[in-house]
Amino acid sequence: MVADLSAARAFVAVATAGGFRGAADATGISASSLSGAVKRLESQLGVRLLNRTTRSVVTTEAGGHVLERLQAAMAGVEAALDRASDYRETPSGTIRLNVPVNAARLVLPRILPGFVKAFPGIRVEVVAEHAFVDILAAGCDAGIRYDERLTKNMVAVPIGPARQRFATAASPAYLARHERPRHPNDLLDHACLPSRFGGRAVARWEFERDGEIVRIEPTGPLMVDVNAIDLAVSAAVDGCGVV
Repeated sequence: MVADLSAARAFVAVATAGGFRGAADATGISASSLSGAVKRLESQLGVRLLNRTTRSVVTTEAGGHVLERLQAAMAGVEAALDRASDYRETPSGTIRLNVPVNAARLVLPRILPGFVKAFPGIRVEVVAEHAFVDILAAGCDAGIRYDERLTKNMVAVPIGPARQRFATAASPAYLARHERPRHPNDLLDHACLPSRFGGRAVARWEFERDGEIVRIEPTGPLMVDVNAIDLAVSAAVDGCGVV
C-alpha cells in the first residue's frame, strides 16, 4: 500500500499539536485542510487514527503506533536531508575518474594537486585505461577524453589548451648519421617511430604552416601503441629514429 505522504505529515502535525487549530498554527495549513488530509489517510488505511471531541484530539491505539513509526521515519528523512546539505556547504565524498593512460601522466599532474588542496574532503580515485570505455558503465563519475572521442550526450568541460601541438624530434646521434629533414615530406625517407591507437591504423603526422597542411604516414623500425609513447621517446633518445 502506498499511502499519501502529505496526509501522513498532516496526521503527525495534528497528533503532535493535540488539535487541528494548533497544527494549523504550526504548519500554516488551514484546519479544514488538515482535517480532510487525516480523514483521507484513515480511509486509505481502513482504521481510525484520531478520536475527536469538541475540546481535544487524541490518538487511538492504532493511531499511537502509527504516530510513533511516522515520527521515527520523518526524523530519519530530516537527518538524511540535513546530511545532504553538508555536501553543499563543504564538498566531500569520492569522485572516480576514468582517463586515458597518457592523460593520467600528462594532464592530471597539473590539475590534481591544486584540487586536492582546495577540497580536502573529496577523495579522488583515478582509473587509467588503455582503451576508451563507457564512463558510467565502468562505475566512474567523470573522465577525460579528447574531443574526437566524446560519446553522444556527454557533457564536456575543457580542462586544457583548446589546441595541442606535437613536435617531431630526434637525437643528435641520429641527426649526425642522417641529413636533417627540412620539410615534412623529407620524413618519408627517415626512420620514424609512429604510434597507433588500439591496433588501428597508424596515426598520421600533421604539419601546418601559413595555412598549408601536410599530412604524412610515417614508417620505421618501431611502432607503439599511443599509450606506450614513452617507449618511442626512449628509442628516439637512443638514436633509433624520429619521434
